[in-house]
Amino acid sequence: MTRLENKIALITGAGGGFGRAMAEEFARQGAHVFICDRDEPSLGETADAIAKKGGAATPLRADVCDKGDVASLLSAVEKESGRLDVLVNNAGITQREDFRHITDEQWQEILDVNLTAAMRLSRDALGLLKVSGKSSILNISSIMERVHVRQLSAYSTSKAALAGMSRAMAVEYAAFNVRVNYLCPGYAETAMTNRILRNSAVRKGLIDRTPLGRFASPRDIAMAALFLASDEAAFITGEGLSVDGASMVE
Repeated sequence: MTRLENKIALITGAGGGFGRAMAEEFARQGAHVFICDRDEPSLGETADAIAKKGGAATPLRADVCDKGDVASLLSAVEKESGRLDVLVNNAGITQREDFRHITDEQWQEILDVNLTAAMRLSRDALGLLKVSGKSSILNISSIMERVHVRQLSAYSTSKAALAGMSRAMAVEYAAFNVRVNYLCPGYAETAMTNRILRNSAVRKGLIDRTPLGRFASPRDIAMAALFLASDEAAFITGEGLSVDGASMVE
């Protein structure tokens, strides 16, 4: 028996990075995975990767900030499966700007993608999550919710708010037997971080700050997500799990 046998999962931002790794692992563990991303070619690559390994995936192109897209996404899940066991709010963006110079538009875009979209999808998916009887939501935050780096002001703020929202939502959704947790990945090699990690001095500095001596891989994050999404974590809710190689241990 695989750990997500016959589960229905929906993962946003599944076109690459953490999202693709989670989608592949969830499918390998027996889940039917609905994957969404606004980048259709990347989404297709994820679906192909899952199919080649014998997994089941339904790709759905969607912008999580578009209310109409969210409604269509959930309608597709309802029509095909009638319920939702696991929702992973993974879609996220970042941009380098500090509080002195960030524009209202830049600030709002970060909050819209990283926070408001997760709230809206978690709210609107509740009906499907309740049908399951023992479902869970997993929000992908970051170690940046606790540590702050210059020019990542809006990103850090959005991830801290996402962590706080997860804890609050866990209390409210417990009445429906819906667990809500969040992951805090550390420094990892993904498309989002490649530009920064190309700088050899920055790369060395970050590895030196990580006791395990390496960056996280997308699979490291996927395996932690798998645990929180599985029945093995049936009494865990409102918690944040750091996957950071002890880089944040004081």
